[in-house]
Amino acid sequence: MFKDLARWLKFCSYFKFLPFVLLQVYVAAFRNRKFQLQLPEDLLDLYEINKDKEAAIEAEFLPHRDTLRFLDKAAIQASTDPEAPNPWKLCRVTQVENAKNLLSIFPVFSCTIIMTLCLTQLQTFSIQEGLTMDTSITKSFNIPPASLPIIPVIFLIILVPLYDRLVVPFARKFTGLPTGITHLQRIGVGLILSSISMASAALMEVKRRDVAKDHNTLDAIPVLRPLPISTLWISIQFFIFDIADMFRYVGLLEFFYSEAPKGLKSISTCFLWSSMALGYFLSTILVNIVNGVTKGSTKSGWWLAGSNINRNNLNLFYWLLSILRFINFRVYLFVARRYKYTPQNASLPSNENREAPANQEDRREN
Repeated sequence: MFKDLARWLKFCSYFKFLPFVLLQVYVAAFRNRKFQLQLPEDLLDLYEINKDKEAAIEAEFLPHRDTLRFLDKAAIQASTDPEAPNPWKLCRVTQVENAKNLLSIFPVFSCTIIMTLCLTQLQTFSIQEGLTMDTSITKSFNIPPASLPIIPVIFLIILVPLYDRLVVPFARKFTGLPTGITHLQRIGVGLILSSISMASAALMEVKRRDVAKDHNTLDAIPVLRPLPISTLWISIQFFIFDIADMFRYVGLLEFFYSEAPKGLKSISTCFLWSSMALGYFLSTILVNIVNGVTKGSTKSGWWLAGSNINRNNLNLFYWLLSILRFINFRVYLFVARRYKYTPQNASLPSNENREAPANQEDRREN
């Protein structure tokens, strides 16, 4: 079995299948960890294919960057053997830099998972809240609570063009960036707005429960005795979250596409959808954990149990999500401030690129 696996890995590496090309870097760096290999003073001494060879005509070339230094061992030549090196022991500088790029975006990727987790809870419990409230818009028209998210979406259809035509050109005057602000800054705006959205949801839930207490309808059947408060109030938290989602979506799509290795750019959107998938999965785990920890704290048994939402502590759950979002935002700031963008003009196979300084990516600040 192991022999077949080795043959398959060799087959994939022969045809330059990118995931295995990047895997070679991690394997080579791990293998060379025990050797006392020092980074040469001249970075051109790191292993790279000769650009004058025919095989290098369409090859990608990236300059060395002073980040994730432990991976540099994969490109340090231990000997001057002219024979073709073992790709699982010695890798090109470009391979190493692509591996660094992939490894660098994972902290940013991880910080966006909890936002989808919050969106899942907001969509689920806001509908339950809306079912207890007055759904009438006019005397003859009622809005289904499940349709509430469409209201802020309509506003977004108007706001997105305004943002593109007014906000971006205004920010461009101060930053000099075509996008107005960097990709990471856009993601950061989305993360902090999502925390504010959960806080507004908590305040709205407090208001809703107070109305239920004042009118002695805590145990009333919502269909027969809805609360005298319009369900449209819930659209506020959706409106804030949708704006946050707009910044996150655009920021993540542009970030992953520009920072992903060249061979992964065509599927770079999978990082966004993977982040969302993990968020939806973890949302169920979070609810189970909260119910387990808060068991016996309410009349229904725990914070989120039972069919009567008026007897639960949904407001505390929203506050918990808001706090988690804020902590996650602080972690994201730590990650974003230390992230170094990939030089966008370094993929051309020219001598100037090989000799470019390693700090080219510092031209853009988070």
